[in-house]
Amino acid sequence: MRNHSKIALILILVLSLAAGAFAQIKVKPMDIKQRTLKNGMKIVTLQDNSSPTVAIHVWYDVGGKNDPEGRSGFAHMFEHMMFKSTKNMPNEKMDRLTEDVGGFNNASTWDDFTNYYEVVPSNHLEVLLWAEADRMQNLNVDETNFASERDVVKEEFRQGVLAQPYGRFYEYLSSLSYQKHPYKRGVIGNLDELQAATTKDANEFYKTFYRPDNAVLIVVGDFDQKQLDGWVDKYFGSIKKPDGKIPRVTIKEPEWTAERRYEKTGPIVPFPATAINYMAPPSNSADVPAIRLAEVILSGGESSRLYQEMVRNQQIAQEASFNLDLKLDGGLLSFIGIASEGHTSSELEKAFLAELKKIQEKPVDAKELEKAKNQLITQTLQRRENNDGKAIAIERAIAFQGDPLAVNTEIQKLQAVSAADIQRVMKKYFTDNNRVVIYYNQAAEEKESK
Repeated sequence: MRNHSKIALILILVLSLAAGAFAQIKVKPMDIKQRTLKNGMKIVTLQDNSSPTVAIHVWYDVGGKNDPEGRSGFAHMFEHMMFKSTKNMPNEKMDRLTEDVGGFNNASTWDDFTNYYEVVPSNHLEVLLWAEADRMQNLNVDETNFASERDVVKEEFRQGVLAQPYGRFYEYLSSLSYQKHPYKRGVIGNLDELQAATTKDANEFYKTFYRPDNAVLIVVGDFDQKQLDGWVDKYFGSIKKPDGKIPRVTIKEPEWTAERRYEKTGPIVPFPATAINYMAPPSNSADVPAIRLAEVILSGGESSRLYQEMVRNQQIAQEASFNLDLKLDGGLLSFIGIASEGHTSSELEKAFLAELKKIQEKPVDAKELEKAKNQLITQTLQRRENNDGKAIAIERAIAFQGDPLAVNTEIQKLQAVSAADIQRVMKKYFTDNNRVVIYYNQAAEEKESK
């Protein structure tokens, strides 16, 4: 989309949002095309020739929940491995194929999936397809590559969890809340289990999950459909589908039937923190749009309810938020707060529960709901302004709803949410027996040493 078109889109959007309560914005559906190769790999494409760039995403149905027993953090570690050498590429070749032509590449590991992506000028599309197909089947999973990337992930754990004041606290959100589901382990892993992993483990993981029938290729941007189809058939269609079934997580999280409470301490905790977690519905639940709007109402910026009440009015918190953590098998609905000086975890808990009671007992008013819808829909449209944003939206629809076309109904579903819907979901999921409360404070010995 050229600059003038973007400006026009923004003006139309602003006028539509200002036209009246719950104005129905009409968004042209993405013309998504789908097909499946003989080896089981799914191909999802969206042609947009308005700019000479293309986004390539390869989505694998493997995430932190698929870590082998006793090997937490393995999917995350393997994400790093995928950037090492292959039969046909030296180390760091993906950087050279993207960054050296003005593009970029990256990857991320989630509880439910792992994604790899590149954005490059469209005349480099074919070589990136070749490279992605190459690392799908020809990765060098050897001792040198394995040891170096394991050390990288271990250092990420030290820096991201152990060295941060609230690093352990955020890890507790999953580990203390889930009772049986592998979500309990988190994604980053832990040092002992990473150290115990072997090259043999890595090779088995690669052969088990990195295969065409466990992947979706998403291409968005400037290409010719017939030419793209030919390249996809050439590079991915030639990969053989391995024998054997892909193992899936079958463990179900038992229903939470009683409140659980934990008091934890850490070595560097400047101020008390509190988390109140509730079990969320599966990511494909029809209740998710209403919860997303509740998230904005409670925690969407400095005009939100939690900020106004806990940070500005009561001044008991320096941070106060409500977060929806979507997961395929049921995520977490979390109230998370860090106290201001002189205040306690208990005060945060009481204030969070008071705000929860308000939204449960009294429907949000029309203006507040309209504002939340405008805010969320505007963010959604802004994120789709470039090819990578569209690819991400399609990818999330695949990951969380199992259907790339779900991206075309996202905004309509948000528009359809009523105040009664929000009140209903806040009563449905936020019950006393569906709750885990975590207090996080400075370790006693640390306090005494100051």
